[in-house]
Amino acid sequence: MNKFELKYRLSFFIGCVLILLSAGVQAQQKLQQFKPGALWMDDKGNHINAHGGGILFYNGMYYWFGEHKGEGSNNAYVGVTVYASKDLYNWKNEGVAFNVNDDKASLTQRGSIIERPKVIHNKHTKQFVMYFHLELAGQGYGAAYAAVAVSDKVTGPYKFLRASRVNPGHWPLNIPGGDRRQRINPDDYKTWWTDKWREGVEKGLFVQEHLYSGQMSRDMTLFVDDDSKAYHIYSSEENLTLHIAELSDDYTQHTGKYIRIAPAGHNEAPAIFKRNGKYYMITSGCTGWDPNAARLLVADQIMGEWKLLPNPCVGDGADKTFQSQGTYILPVAGKKDAFIFMADRWRPKNPIDGRYVWLPVQFKNELPVLSWLDEWDLKVFD
Repeated sequence: MNKFELKYRLSFFIGCVLILLSAGVQAQQKLQQFKPGALWMDDKGNHINAHGGGILFYNGMYYWFGEHKGEGSNNAYVGVTVYASKDLYNWKNEGVAFNVNDDKASLTQRGSIIERPKVIHNKHTKQFVMYFHLELAGQGYGAAYAAVAVSDKVTGPYKFLRASRVNPGHWPLNIPGGDRRQRINPDDYKTWWTDKWREGVEKGLFVQEHLYSGQMSRDMTLFVDDDSKAYHIYSSEENLTLHIAELSDDYTQHTGKYIRIAPAGHNEAPAIFKRNGKYYMITSGCTGWDPNAARLLVADQIMGEWKLLPNPCVGDGADKTFQSQGTYILPVAGKKDAFIFMADRWRPKNPIDGRYVWLPVQFKNELPVLSWLDEWDLKVFD
């Protein structure tokens, strides 16, 4: 080997080492911004797999729970994953919080549908309680179950308790007693989307139909109020009407008390927060995996009257919620009036590649406003 060859090989070797060292430094660099819609890597260098998720803040740490999705199916072949973060930008993969199984008799067998998992902590029982929308394997979206699981540890594993429809045998609090006694004949309302049909839905057509089997529960979220009372908010009545249902003191069951919101309004993907004693809910319409315009609902009491207001999104892309659909609204710990709207940009042909759109909730005339930002950080709340 002559001097020229030796010098060339040495230079090539040093160059490779420098490239590898540079890559290692870059891999260890911490994120300091949110970039809505971009690939979001965890501590292992993989795109975060926690779709339709929600976040629990506990003991100084944020825990992000979400659906684990594969490349070719939206069905659950792994379960619910969980990630942990102190700063909301950088996330450590903590593994699978809730596992599906291979038992063909199980309601949560591999291939079932698990959507929009949320976890809350019960300060009295010290348990962590998870709810999610469950559909049975091979049965499409016919079950419309609410599933419950619990754990003594925030990251799990979560033990499955039960899955069923909600509040069987109970009428909503905001259907008057007189309307409960008037039997509705389904044959009179066969043609959907007519004025007469809407009138039937508002009276409780689907509530009556599912009174004894329990009300349907699909897209959902959980909310714990200042008095520690917890509520299950879900899309019901064939995705036509939202329900807010009170949970028991241990958060694992429904009490039978619930209300209906916007009957026949076709709302799903509820995300709720509270500010200055007022409740706000951002939802979406029902267009499958395709995005649509968000809706805003406001109430002075969580079980009180909810008022429908215009789309909270403004600017370019507002009519499609910036190509996303909401899943949760996160209060940022330690910051006043700081809320993050969490949304999913679904990729049904390759579900694992679904992206996350996080945007700061701003306020104008005491109402939430969402605007697009290519990148941003928590200083926006200062």
